[in-house]
Amino acid sequence: MNTDLFGNLADPSKNLLPFDGTVLYHGQIFSRQEADDHLRSLLADVEWRNDEAFILGKVIVTKRKVAWYGDRPFQYTYSRMTKTALPWNPELLTLKMAAEEATGETYNSCLLNLYHTGEEGMAWHSDGEPDLKKNGAIASLSFGAERNFAFKHKQTDQKVSVMLEHGSLLVMKDTTQQFWLHRLPPTTKVRTPRVNLTFRTIVEP
Repeated sequence: MNTDLFGNLADPSKNLLPFDGTVLYHGQIFSRQEADDHLRSLLADVEWRNDEAFILGKVIVTKRKVAWYGDRPFQYTYSRMTKTALPWNPELLTLKMAAEEATGETYNSCLLNLYHTGEEGMAWHSDGEPDLKKNGAIASLSFGAERNFAFKHKQTDQKVSVMLEHGSLLVMKDTTQQFWLHRLPPTTKVRTPRVNLTFRTIVEP
């Protein structure tokens, strides 16, 4: 339980979901200085692009920016748009190793999101694309503005939420994507950027 080093209360052995999945919040796994340094590097060195989604027959370009990296040029399709993974840079490899060490899992790819302010968010969805390892772990690192992150059960509509801190780690695994949706609600209270990295495992045919 992280309670002393960073002053936050997070127990990575406690499942945040009441049933049908596993979500573990590790809290801040980096010091404030380390998290600040990672945020600066990510903003400067990642090849950010505005995200695109195919909705109602039209290609919609979002204010939110994304990037897709991996061990190989994996293709990843969501919202009916396909991305090809870029090769890791040193910063991302460092963060991948940190996520793997903390979670005891391995990952071969990472989807990054850049939210410039709290007005940019993510609607309810689940990461259940066929490209991903079924019931595999997704390690989510957050840097920058603290944002609320919410889950909603697909059948019961029961909701669970957690505040993701600067330099924190959240893990979603087992049947979470099958039974739960998640989202990043927009808020007008946040005026600073947040970078989120979700380390994943792509399974090739």
